[in-house]
Amino acid sequence: MGKIILTGDRPTGRLHVGHYVGSLKRRVELQNSGEFEKIFIMIADAQALTDNFDNPEKIRQNIIEVALDYLSCGLDPAKSTLFVQSQISELTELTFFYMNLVTVSRLQRNPTVKSEIQMRNFEASIPVGFFNYPISQAADITAFKADTVPVGDDQLPMIEQTREIVRKFNSIYDEVLVEPEALLPSNDACMRLPGTDGKAKMSKSLGNCIYLADTEKDVKTKIMSMYTDPTHIQISDPGHIEGNTVFTYLDAFSNQKHFEEYLPEYANLDELKAHYQRGGLGDVKIKKFLNNVIQEELSPIRARRAEFEKDIPAVYEILRQGSEVAREVAAQTLSEVKKAMQIDYFNDAALIASHAEKYKK
Repeated sequence: MGKIILTGDRPTGRLHVGHYVGSLKRRVELQNSGEFEKIFIMIADAQALTDNFDNPEKIRQNIIEVALDYLSCGLDPAKSTLFVQSQISELTELTFFYMNLVTVSRLQRNPTVKSEIQMRNFEASIPVGFFNYPISQAADITAFKADTVPVGDDQLPMIEQTREIVRKFNSIYDEVLVEPEALLPSNDACMRLPGTDGKAKMSKSLGNCIYLADTEKDVKTKIMSMYTDPTHIQISDPGHIEGNTVFTYLDAFSNQKHFEEYLPEYANLDELKAHYQRGGLGDVKIKKFLNNVIQEELSPIRARRAEFEKDIPAVYEILRQGSEVAREVAAQTLSEVKKAMQIDYFNDAALIASHAEKYKK
């Protein structure tokens, strides 16, 4: 069997440049590499509802936003299957069966679950659906027999939990499920791009995101107000690059060609950093350079999005067709799971025949 990818995003809002450098750009590269037989990209609306159960309209409205972001970044429905999680009922059934393979204490020890619970103030009252989402994620991955799952380092505990479920299922029943491997971003800066205000992570609620759908003007405004080094008051002052959001973004986005085109007085990013650290380089200059870099990256994305926005029904049709394809694959896996668990009663001719023979006597 060829290599298979499963990945996706929760439709809680438009996707931002953190999503782009952390996963979307890599997905497109992997899609176009020819190394994978199948690529499944999931809009995880069911998972998003676990902590937005009282606001389903938020999820409903953002499915199209995420789909547009996917397509505008270069995900191609001819090469990748784009689908909506809630439309694949087999995923729910697999989750139910896997629940028997995981203890409550094991879920409680999952570092990602702990962090997410604290972030959402669920300590006192955790919705069961939210608490259960590592098992749901295992169902998503194994339904498509994905052996490769592109994730950030904060999701590694989730992949390990899936691997545990796979091993336990295969040891109890049969070698049906595939054990996945995590694929991390190759650039450390891309693993967790900070918000424009210097906060540890981009967050829609904090308003510190640069969205893929932002206008050129909005992007420039956000970059020019970006957090840098509070001790770098005068241009002549030595500056710090550690914790300096502008340089973190340059680590993630800039390359040699950008310096040749927009800042030829510097050979590379190391030279720019060295000048900033010894003093004599202002924040405005590096912000203008970063703006040029990011605008160049986002310009073709904006243009493609504008084209897809002209025919929204066609975008929904892409998701519908992708969901049909995904459901067929998940249904085949579920059938194999039920057979391994010996609960495919109506297809078990030997079982039926043995009972028929038993009651003839």
